[in-house]
Amino acid sequence: MFRDKVAIITGASRGIGAAAAQALAAGSASIVVTARDAQSCEAVAAGIRHHGGKALAVACDVSKFDQVDALFQKTIEAYGSLHILVNNAGVIDPIASLRDGDAEEWAQSISINLVGGYYVAKSAINAFSAPGVIVNVSSGAAHGPREGWSAYCAGKAGFAMVTQSIAHEIPAEEVRVYGYAPGTVDTDMQGRIRDSGVNPISQMKREDHWDPAEPAKVIAWLCSPDAVDLAGQELSMSDVDLRRRAGLSR
Repeated sequence: MFRDKVAIITGASRGIGAAAAQALAAGSASIVVTARDAQSCEAVAAGIRHHGGKALAVACDVSKFDQVDALFQKTIEAYGSLHILVNNAGVIDPIASLRDGDAEEWAQSISINLVGGYYVAKSAINAFSAPGVIVNVSSGAAHGPREGWSAYCAGKAGFAMVTQSIAHEIPAEEVRVYGYAPGTVDTDMQGRIRDSGVNPISQMKREDHWDPAEPAKVIAWLCSPDAVDLAGQELSMSDVDLRRRAGLSR
């Protein structure tokens, strides 16, 4: 499905990002696995190569524009082109009230979840060598506040506006963009939420969360031509029709 396509996946050292990299690689895309932890990125890339795929690991802190710029330069040097971006890097911390939380940690969250997402999207738009696809990994937190999550909610709300701005400014024939909220997923981030004991999300049972492979399958489907009619929209894993079209069994 993705033969001759090149995809960058941010936040790909684990969780949804790693699963999305694997799903796109299974469709024959050439992958760039990127996150802050170089060793973890290489482990994911090595796994893809072990199964016959093409994958390059590049360490990158998306909140640093010089590192984002270097990431895209290395991608073009390695593969010669870029067609897909899965804009997934994000953090949940700080989980704390506005009154008690650390101000610098709050600002760092915005730097990663919003500013970093913008840096990566901007760089991808300028690097695409053919009509490109961006999947901005969103959240239900973009549309409703949660106790203790003011930084995460604010960052994701702003990120949703970045998605809409791309759709408003750039024709879908040039760049197809999607906001996609994967729901609650059994990842390390979800473990951090569970350990916090803050707000009802932390009280959910682990078995009630999605396995990362399931939202990853939706992400890969959104990158395919089958999802053209949904371009420019904020989408949610709670949409039964979306899950059906993406091939999920539940």
